[in-house]
Amino acid sequence: MSNNHSLAKHINQAKSELDKNPFKAKRYGKISSVVGTVVECTGLEASIGESYCIHTTTGKKVTAEVVGLKNGQTFLIPYDRVDGIKSGCLVESLGQTLSIPVGIELLGRVVNADAEPIDKLGPVLCKQQRPVHNTPPAPLERKQIDEVMYTGIRAIDTLNTLGVGQRLGLFAGSGVGKSVLLGMIAKHSDADVNVIALVGERGREVQEFITESLGEEGLARSVVVAVTSDMAAMSRIKGAFTATAIAEYFRGQGKNVLLMMDSVTRVAMAQREIGLASGEPPTTKGYTPSVFAILPKLLERAGKTKSGSITALYTVLVDNDDMNEPIADAVRSILDGHIVLSRRLAHRNHYPAIDILQSVSRVMPKIISDEQRAVAMKARELLATYREAEDLINIGAYVKGSNPKIDEAVKKNPGLESFLIQDLHEADFSENLWESLKKIIQ
Repeated sequence: MSNNHSLAKHINQAKSELDKNPFKAKRYGKISSVVGTVVECTGLEASIGESYCIHTTTGKKVTAEVVGLKNGQTFLIPYDRVDGIKSGCLVESLGQTLSIPVGIELLGRVVNADAEPIDKLGPVLCKQQRPVHNTPPAPLERKQIDEVMYTGIRAIDTLNTLGVGQRLGLFAGSGVGKSVLLGMIAKHSDADVNVIALVGERGREVQEFITESLGEEGLARSVVVAVTSDMAAMSRIKGAFTATAIAEYFRGQGKNVLLMMDSVTRVAMAQREIGLASGEPPTTKGYTPSVFAILPKLLERAGKTKSGSITALYTVLVDNDDMNEPIADAVRSILDGHIVLSRRLAHRNHYPAIDILQSVSRVMPKIISDEQRAVAMKARELLATYREAEDLINIGAYVKGSNPKIDEAVKKNPGLESFLIQDLHEADFSENLWESLKKIIQ
């Protein structure tokens, strides 16, 4: 009787400890089947988002995340390839939340989704750990955006002014110069630290971005998280969250961080791949509901707090230059503004190919003076007037003197275009930048 009482006491004590720390007890299961990238397991008492280790037949341990539960089966998707995984392989709980090493030692390094170096410059010896998945700052913990983040790009600093702690989308089709623009901003902006996430990029483009667009000067104060297109979908998603977690660490150290992610569309595509594989119903263009759930969880983590700030630039690839495709529409509704790169301008060698009339910064009116706002509005008005009459002007159908506004726009358009065009290696931090624009439009 006493033995039964002692056993019951021991079981109750174990349950109590498990309730306090659900990861304390190791849990094991076995793989029952592998279909595509989805691994089905039995014997696990798992919950969505937990991390497990799969012991493969090759001796390699592959980390996987729980993405679904059904009829006693647990569905996991590995962060790596599924080579060597077969029915009967052991699945073991990692016993901890997914975390990465963070520290000042990451500066100047190129790392993967696990924050492990891939630049062959030796190990990164960081003493701190930070969870990859974190909750965004509470609304009332955020500070108002009231300070300009200078980028050195005239088209942004004057007509689409960026604020410290703002989240801005960079919308572009393929091949119009978005990566080059990101490199220019990373190299010349007045941020303390750059955190750059290259998600789903070609391996060649990663090397080119680091050596040509970013350069030694930009890399010295940057952390690059590179997860190429050949990596597993879970790894690509993790790369985006890893970069955000690194940016949060530096924000907690009181730094003004510039987070750049290229691209959010490839993160969404990776989540669509996972959603479809785990049985989610497809919606518009095949994107699953989880795609639209994950976007705010990722994008809302940037911003300005009492300790520091994360100013974020997220690129969005638009199919067929359609600015209203599902991901572009969802991202635009979450962010604090958007910059649109135009293929029409790129074809005319107008770089950076920023379409001023389609771009907007929602915090710009709060962070510039009334005089500067008046100058920006006048410049936009001249650009809009010229564009409306451009076809008539080009075919010679417009007669000078017919419309005073068009006459003024025609006269001042060459100066405006010259002001907005910049060379790859040119950065303009001139104190009289607004005065220069004012002289052009007067």
